[in-house]
Amino acid sequence: MKQDTLKRIIREMKPYGFRIGLSLLLTVISVVSSLFVPVLIGRAVDCFPENPGGTEDILMKLLPILGEMAGVIVISGICLWFTTVLNQGTVYRVAQSLRNRMFTHLHELPLSALDRRPSGDLVSRMVADVDQVTDGLLMGFSQLFNGVLSIVVTFIFMLLENVWITLAIAVATPLSLVVTRFIAKKSHKYFEAQAKSRGAETAFINEILPNEKTVKTYGQEDESVAKFAALDETLRKHSLKAVFYSSLVNPTTRFLNALIYALGGMLGALTVISTGGAFSVGSLACFLAFAAQYAKPFNEISGVVTELQNAIVSAARIFEIMDLPGEEDPQRSASADIPVRGEVVFDDVSFSYVPEKPLIRHFSLKVEPGQHIAIVGRTGCGKTTLINLLMGFYPVNSGEIRIDGQPTDQMSREELREKFGMVLQETWLMAGTVSDNIRIGKPDATEEEVREAAKRAHADGFIRRMEHGYDTVLQENGGALSEGQKQLL
Repeated sequence: MKQDTLKRIIREMKPYGFRIGLSLLLTVISVVSSLFVPVLIGRAVDCFPENPGGTEDILMKLLPILGEMAGVIVISGICLWFTTVLNQGTVYRVAQSLRNRMFTHLHELPLSALDRRPSGDLVSRMVADVDQVTDGLLMGFSQLFNGVLSIVVTFIFMLLENVWITLAIAVATPLSLVVTRFIAKKSHKYFEAQAKSRGAETAFINEILPNEKTVKTYGQEDESVAKFAALDETLRKHSLKAVFYSSLVNPTTRFLNALIYALGGMLGALTVISTGGAFSVGSLACFLAFAAQYAKPFNEISGVVTELQNAIVSAARIFEIMDLPGEEDPQRSASADIPVRGEVVFDDVSFSYVPEKPLIRHFSLKVEPGQHIAIVGRTGCGKTTLINLLMGFYPVNSGEIRIDGQPTDQMSREELREKFGMVLQETWLMAGTVSDNIRIGKPDATEEEVREAAKRAHADGFIRRMEHGYDTVLQENGGALSEGQKQLL
């Protein structure tokens, strides 16, 4: 599962191959340049003789070395800066693509898929989980490749200095990898639990805040606070466990790397003594600098592993939504623009939300153009379901619905739904002007058409009494408008 998710993340980054390739090339130059610094430090140390005479000779030897050192540091720094810019640009483009495609896909999903998922959880996946993927990828690009390359190149440089000490250090190094792997496996399940808990908490907040009036009406403030506290406590526990295990990686690897560094220093000092100067003090200084740089990436990689664990869990939650099958949408038919007569036929229609619980069985109805039909019945008898089927929100299990003789399952969603005007019980208004909300069904409507529509809906009177009339800006969900006024709009 983790490998599949990681492969999909990599596929998401394929369109940015040039930027990634350039970033990798600059990283190579930066790492190799920075590793020349220990070599130059070793040469500088060897410039000081055991019995120094005049300082001018030493200074003349040091100046060219210091100039070279300044040059490689500048080159390394510039490459590192460009690498960071390229990586950040790539990662944020990937995040933008994920969010846009996920939001688009949500509009393509059938209502049956959305009804089974809290809207707050979907918001959490689109915002928090994409951010987690972004953070994980950002650290992964900037540090993972850099760290692995540093380890490999530093190891080669160390071999060139002294083979036996390098091999001794290499034998001790896998301890860090074993510890990192063990802790990463432990932390993954807690990051997964943390992401689910965050989604549940976001869903609850998203449910309560728009309905605060109902909460206050029924005196449910204490119950809401208690439920939120329970959800928050669950998130706290999972977050602490995830952070606890992931935070073990860095200090553990630092401790092991310090032991490895000490081992290198001890063996290097013994080599200096035993070789009688063949392995100089400058060589030892250079080797110890290499040993420090060799150990440092293991700490960085351990941090990357933690972030990648979190990113993979979040990416899996994003791909779970993006993999949901969308509604099949036939091509717009040639008769789409023919004026609607209004004949509606339900022909032997059967439907159920759950297969083992039939709701509508063998229902037939014919509505002639111009007829007014009221659907009446007790709660739960299927009134809203008939409308859902008519609007194509759910497919019928059997039978057929026809409008003006054309089966609705052969119409595109746009073609079907532009034939209807519909006012829901729970009216939704977007943040914007009154005119913007009236235009939602016809974005290119003129001002005259907007006012005529408002008059025919008996909304023109209360709109003109508002402070700015049709230009009045409404807050999310209509603000202070009454339910009746919202429905008229």
